[in-house]
Amino acid sequence: MNIHEYQAKELFEKFGVPSPKGIVASTAEEAGAAAKEIGGGDLVVKAQVHAGGRGKGTFKNGFQGGVHLSDSPEKIQELAGQMLGQVLVTHQTGEAGRLVNKVMVAEGVEIERELYLAILLDRETSRPVIVASTEGGMDIEEVAEKTPEKLVRQFVHPLAGLQPYEVRKLAAALKLSGDQAKQFSKLVKNLFKLFLECDCDMVEINPLVVTPAGDVLALDAKFGFDDNALYRHPDIVAMRDTTEEDPREVEASEFDLNYIGLDGNIACLVNGAGLAMATMDIIKHFGGDPANFLDVGGGATKEQVSAAFKIILSDPKVEGILVNIFGGIMQCDIIAEGILAAAAELELKIPLVVRLEGTNVALGKELIANSDLAVIAADNLNDAAEKIVAAVKG
Repeated sequence: MNIHEYQAKELFEKFGVPSPKGIVASTAEEAGAAAKEIGGGDLVVKAQVHAGGRGKGTFKNGFQGGVHLSDSPEKIQELAGQMLGQVLVTHQTGEAGRLVNKVMVAEGVEIERELYLAILLDRETSRPVIVASTEGGMDIEEVAEKTPEKLVRQFVHPLAGLQPYEVRKLAAALKLSGDQAKQFSKLVKNLFKLFLECDCDMVEINPLVVTPAGDVLALDAKFGFDDNALYRHPDIVAMRDTTEEDPREVEASEFDLNYIGLDGNIACLVNGAGLAMATMDIIKHFGGDPANFLDVGGGATKEQVSAAFKIILSDPKVEGILVNIFGGIMQCDIIAEGILAAAAELELKIPLVVRLEGTNVALGKELIANSDLAVIAADNLNDAAEKIVAAVKG
């Protein structure tokens, strides 16, 4: 789950991470009022979407940029009016873009230096890792590709926690000393506490800025949370903005299904993430294009299978479906009943190939064979992939 920048500021304030004051607005008038409340000096208005590259983005109405500066509340109101209700396209949104429903008005900050700071989970070591760079304010992927020596990584022991000497190493790498190093130390410690207590899988500040007055501030923020831990954080769940997500993925989450939409035309319904990946690979191997990743989990019910079919068929690009089930905890006959019920209810008119293996497989295959529906049975994964690709192309 992701949250908006204005919501990230709320968490920063709660955990003592210094950041310029910001106020969210849903209308141009609210943005103008927020600018007046913040007071004189430079102000910034930012489109609130779950995507990076907003400043360089373009609205489909022709307006340029999702981040603008002004010292006039009236101008801030005008700029907000040109963003709200419009679709912003950035390098991370794709051509479809994202609809801007909210903007954030914040204090403008004079910047002397821009730095980069993030806390992530490293899969290779199973530890949190703090990533820092002197090259803030730009795409970190570009820094990693062109000047990897400017990225510093500090791994944190999951039991010992963040140590003072590790913070000092990071401060030195960012060329911070004296009072700035002290401010940075407090900021990093509070940020790491936030990362742990809120079950984050990513916290990114880009840029972390040093002002001419010597203040160290988090100017922008991006958060990601571990979905499996959200039951512990109802306050964070309340921050979820489903308008920023694929409607199919939102519906899938309501049925505890793992769904990610892709660009192909062969839909997949599989139990287990590894098997789902293998199924997508073999479809590609035989010349097809997967339309989605869909893992129904190890113990799916008939209702979940039916919901999965409805989500799959809501994609107009889908021209065929491959069901690949290995029954362990999940029983093949239960899956077969769900498949047949969904196919009948939805009056399925596109090719459907089913490969079943595992618990009660004979009974599952018998149910499919005795049905009146045009379901193509497959003996193994290769056979299933060949059959669905051929059926779609035919």
